[in-house]
Amino acid sequence: MSAPRAVAAWSADPYTVALRSGRGPLYLRRGDGRLLPLDVERWCEEPDGADRTVLDRCLGAVLDIGCGPGRLVSALAARGHRSLGIDVSPEAVARTARSGGTALHRSVFDPLPGEGRWDTALLIDGNIGIGGDPATLLRRMAEVLAGTGALIVECTEVEVDERCVVRVADGRGGVGAPFPWARVGPAALSACASSSGWTPTHRWSVRGRVFVELARAHPPRHPVHP
Repeated sequence: MSAPRAVAAWSADPYTVALRSGRGPLYLRRGDGRLLPLDVERWCEEPDGADRTVLDRCLGAVLDIGCGPGRLVSALAARGHRSLGIDVSPEAVARTARSGGTALHRSVFDPLPGEGRWDTALLIDGNIGIGGDPATLLRRMAEVLAGTGALIVECTEVEVDERCVVRVADGRGGVGAPFPWARVGPAALSACASSSGWTPTHRWSVRGRVFVELARAHPPRHPVHP
């Protein structure tokens, strides 16, 4: 499966610079000039209370899509899970390895290890926006996960449903290449999931962050387990 993407945007400065330092500011800058903050400091720290609610719901082998510096992958490994992160930023992959996790420099739309056998997949920190088309991404996740697998998605707290082209920006003039992105709130995610073969099974909020767990609407009768 292919989808519009710009791998170079996440591989180049200022994203790489922010990951190396573990500090922002860092933003997604839309075409209209609006800046969407990226919480680099939180990404580079240990999992917080909201993250731990996600970790607690992970079962079996876990794939973290857009793992960033790897805080969740490393925490899952420490809990005894077989876990893998994927990210299109070489610096993110390197930082994940330094923190004790395992990650591959790869897009979710590339061939992945264990396709169709993962028990849990994560789209956290807004990564439902990858590729700029949540429906396409959700259909791809149906290929990646086992038939009985769970997908945990973090969406925006406010109700929004937008597609846009953005650049990574540091707020000081440094910008990356443009790439497609999407933002969805709980209602938009639910509607998109339903049209893509998924059904919401659980929703919770912690410290202003909203998470939704999805399951296949019609899982195969004979799922393949890793």
